[in-house]
Amino acid sequence: MAHDVWVRGPIGLDAASRVTRPGCRTVLAMVPTVTIGTRLVELISLLEQDLRVQVMFTVPHSVDRWAGAEEYVRGKHGLLLPWEQAVAHRFDLVLAASDQQIDQVRGPLLLIGHGVGRIPGRRFSRQAGGATVETTAIDRQSLTFRGRVLPSVLGLGTDAEVEVLRDRCPEAVPAAVVAGDICLDGMRAASGLREQYRRALGVGSRRLVVLSSTWFTDSAFGRVPTMYEAIVAALPRDRYAVAAVLHPNIWAVHGRRQVTAWLGRCQEAGLRVIPPEQGWQATMIAADWVIGDHGSTTGYAAAMGRPVTLASLPDGRPQTGSVADVVRAHAKPLDPDQPLERQEEAAIAAAPRLAAAVLPVVSTRLDCSAGILRSAMYRLLELSEPNTLAYPPSPAVPLPLPGRDA
Repeated sequence: MAHDVWVRGPIGLDAASRVTRPGCRTVLAMVPTVTIGTRLVELISLLEQDLRVQVMFTVPHSVDRWAGAEEYVRGKHGLLLPWEQAVAHRFDLVLAASDQQIDQVRGPLLLIGHGVGRIPGRRFSRQAGGATVETTAIDRQSLTFRGRVLPSVLGLGTDAEVEVLRDRCPEAVPAAVVAGDICLDGMRAASGLREQYRRALGVGSRRLVVLSSTWFTDSAFGRVPTMYEAIVAALPRDRYAVAAVLHPNIWAVHGRRQVTAWLGRCQEAGLRVIPPEQGWQATMIAADWVIGDHGSTTGYAAAMGRPVTLASLPDGRPQTGSVADVVRAHAKPLDPDQPLERQEEAAIAAAPRLAAAVLPVVSTRLDCSAGILRSAMYRLLELSEPNTLAYPPSPAVPLPLPGRDA
């Protein structure tokens, strides 16, 4: 998108000369990455059908940006504003799932997380080099600018996170709302669609093993990339199907052609590669066993009661209080010298205890997030809330990527 070309959309001094629905409250969703976009689309589903509301999107940037974010918004057919146009306008509501450049937008801000829990599995920021101070997503440097608390509403998953906030940024506590986790609630509500998801994946009666990886060098795909080919080769195809879920940042940094090339032989051997835009939630619902790392997808699988084995962990122990730390305490590491079937049995036996331990770390408002978040958004919009029940959206049907293009 050319940065100097503004969209003739429903905002601006001359908007009245072109809109068909006048007087709508304006909502801006900030989508710096595909991961954040997928979370905000879940949130937007709670209000975008309202005839009083107009939703727009923007991709924040300064000197650089993550690849794929604009394509994601366009693929969802969202009205995409250039960043320069977005920061020049005041909105009735701004939605964000990351602290990236939230100080530059204008309007009441609702900030939620984009992963499982607000305490990350990694103790230190990936950008911090030799940092020695642990970081969370609710530290003062993330939530304030020049002494001002940025979010009008800060959505948290658990009551324990409020106490972390009280320690890390006490001035933001009045903005905190414990809302649970809309992604987990959507997955729980869609559990009855498990067989539909399995049919879409072509699993049949076989057991589905999902290989899950976050991004960065300490992830499963970063540390043990040969695991994918090894597991596909080791499991008999008449009894097992294997799928791979890779963090969208892997695709953004390395490019779709390169990632699919790296997994090309595995695909030829039967690996189902889930695209970064959608499908991972449904794939986790369909799974019988998840081999993952400290990333959010593994944490959500554990919360859903799926058996989990760990292929990788961040350097040192995961951060205390994080979902990754709880998963580490209850899930065994993958042992390349032991038969996979035996390790699967151990994961199955540990799954109920794992889920019971993980759930309260992800959400203390189970199955309530849609209602809580919708109420918060309508309060900020100064609109009466619809008198219908609020439901999280159902995860999209998973469509594995085809083999490599010629």
